[in-house]
Formats: sequence, C-alpha cells, structure tokens
Amino acid sequence: MTADCRLYLITPPVIDDLAAFGRQLAEALDGGDVAALQIRLKNAPDAAIEAAVHALTPICQSRGVAVILNDRPDLAARLGCDGVHVGQDDASCAEARRIMGAKAMIGVTCHDSRHLAMEAAEAGADYVAFGAFFPTSTKEASTRAEPEILTIWQEVMEVPCVAIGGITVETAAGLAAAGADFLAVSAGVWGHAEGPGAAVKAFEAEITKGVAQR
Repeated sequence: MTADCRLYLITPPVIDDLAAFGRQLAEALDGGDVAALQIRLKNAPDAAIEAAVHALTPICQSRGVAVILNDRPDLAARLGCDGVHVGQDDASCAEARRIMGAKAMIGVTCHDSRHLAMEAAEAGADYVAFGAFFPTSTKEASTRAEPEILTIWQEVMEVPCVAIGGITVETAAGLAAAGADFLAVSAGVWGHAEGPGAAVKAFEAEITKGVAQR
C-alpha cells in the first residue's frame, strides 16, 4: 500500500483532434499531481494509436508522467511506452512481461474479483485494477465493484490497486479513503465543466481528504 493516492488519467475512447487533445492533456497535467496516462483507443487502427503515442508521450514525459498503452504490449514495446494495461481477454500478464521486459509497468484488469487480482499479483503485475465502481459512459462495464474490495486488498496484499469506472470529483474521496492507490479517471476530467486543469485540481483536493480519512 502506498502512503497516498494518485490520479491515473485515461484518454477519451476517441480522439478526433490530436493537437487539440494535446493541449487539454497539458492543461490537465499542469493542474495537479498525475501519476500516469493510459492511451486507450480500443477500436482505432495501429497507425492512429502510434500517432497518439508519438503526440502525447512528450507532453507526459516533460512532466514526469508515465505513458501506459491499453491492450497492446507489442505496440507498447515498439513505441517505447512505460508500460501496458491488459484486460482478462487480452495478452496475459506473463506474455506482456515477456514482450515488454522486466522494467515495464504491467497493469491488469481484475473487475470485482480478488481471485483474479491475486493471480495477477502472483504473475508479476505491477498493479491491479478493480471496477467499475460507478456507471460509466466510457466503456461497457460488465461488473460492479464495491469500495470494500479496496480495503480488503490493502489488508492482505502489497501490490498497488487502481479504482476505475465512473469516478467523479464527488466520489473520489470515498475511494481514496477505502484504500485505492490510484484513481483511474477519463470523462471525470475531460468532460469537467471547468476544464481538465480545474478537474485535476479538484480531484487532488478530494483525494487528499480521502487519504486523511484512512
């Protein structure tokens, strides 16, 4: 368990204008503490994913933010990403590690299952992701997780856990208090009424409140 909780941003599922989104990303990262950006473009062709990685990585690297690619350890390795996030239907954690190497960050989706999370941890995952905690428009969530899974995980495991799924500024403190090491957020930042920079600042304030309640 880390001593605190940090924000983990996920791109919108579709990026129509990379230059415009790059400006949004820079604003978000300058708004407060962000640990990582996951580039998640599920249905995009490889060329579009590569373009996104090339455009967004310098923005992240200049601010000390890790770049994680969703689903594709092969592309992540070739494009020099810091890590990859795999789902239960994607490459296994072991396969991702073989492709990415020992230093890469490997994250695994574990839905609402401590069993899946323990398997991922034993396979060498650097973090496990639980969710969805709330309804989300970003992806179709097949499972609903309860905050207690974060607390139980922290009591028995050292591998960090990420909370994901419909998280907003209003719900951030509760998940941080429950024990999340990271809050993965997409629409809660990019769709925030006051812009992504204000969103990250607001998330950081709520996360700080939540951690103080642990």
